[in-house]
Amino acid sequence: MGKIITGFIVGIVFIGVMAFLFAGQFMFHEHESPFGVEETAARIQRNIQGMGDKGWKLSGLRDPSKAVAAAGGNVLPVLLVEACSTKYSAPMLKDDATRILSILMPCSITIYKKDNGKTYIGMMNAGLMGRMFGTKVGEIMGHVADDQMEFINFDPDKPAPPLIKTRPGGGGGGSKEVGGC
Repeated sequence: MGKIITGFIVGIVFIGVMAFLFAGQFMFHEHESPFGVEETAARIQRNIQGMGDKGWKLSGLRDPSKAVAAAGGNVLPVLLVEACSTKYSAPMLKDDATRILSILMPCSITIYKKDNGKTYIGMMNAGLMGRMFGTKVGEIMGHVADDQMEFINFDPDKPAPPLIKTRPGGGGGGSKEVGGC
């Protein structure tokens, strides 16, 4: 009996350690892009705009590498494309129990260059994240995950669109209002 209990405890500890070590790899997706940082961001923006039937709107474009450069640092290019779908956000924002998940809004997709010279796209694993918050949120975030894959589905035969340089949130400060959450 003691061996069974010891084995059970060792198994739980092993699972806990493995979850701790590999959780980050499951929470985010990384995809290589065949294009440069700005062109990839522009293509993602165009794909998001093409999904207005699912409520998607661009919320902004951030360049965190500029802040580092302004502070005297030097980093490779990084852009964050932000979008939100009122179709998916409204049910979560209407409910007291899920309103805290507004911290995940807008949906951010990062495009960055690595030292190997290649461009990558990073996204939160929305489907996995949603399942952690129950059935309702899991279903909604499952749809978000499906849409995210459409955001990064590029037709290389189509010419690159222009990058839409907007500030997050739209409105004042000279930025163009683009909608979103």
